[in-house]
Amino acid sequence: MIKIGVINVSDRASTGAYEDIPGQAVVGLLREWLTSPFEVDYKVVPDEQPVIETELRRMADQAGCSLVITTGGTGPAPRDVTPEATVAVCQKLLPGFGEQMRAASLHHVPTAILSRQTAGIRGRTLILNLPGRPKAIRENLEAVFPAIPYCVDLIGGPRLDTNEALMPAFRPKA
Repeated sequence: MIKIGVINVSDRASTGAYEDIPGQAVVGLLREWLTSPFEVDYKVVPDEQPVIETELRRMADQAGCSLVITTGGTGPAPRDVTPEATVAVCQKLLPGFGEQMRAASLHHVPTAILSRQTAGIRGRTLILNLPGRPKAIRENLEAVFPAIPYCVDLIGGPRLDTNEALMPAFRPKA
């Protein structure tokens, strides 16, 4: 079974003071776009770099997630440390993901330049950081998702098939 990790990074949601809407938005998009059966490994954690790093390592190394998507903690505020946690656990960075997400977001808000989303690889796991607002989550994930299945192929993960009518994946012709 394909495993996909989703981590909502939020101090308030991790204590129950705030509804976990961003993480659920990611799961909803995955269920909409992917036709491959998958199970979700889901966590809500506070904006604490060691906690985020531990959860990223667990999902990649123990749970065997082929894709881990985080929401939140990508801005310039002092407690926004998700990109730092991602960089700390990845063996390779994929800066094109962050560049593409910021470029897409700039069509909607001028503050997209403040966003620090990134992506990288840990073993056979692609880790991708998204912002914390559901509208921005959709805009950002739409901008990069066509490349995700092929990236997972390249790092030795399972084949992720998509609903081509809603979210066509790009794979080079054989």
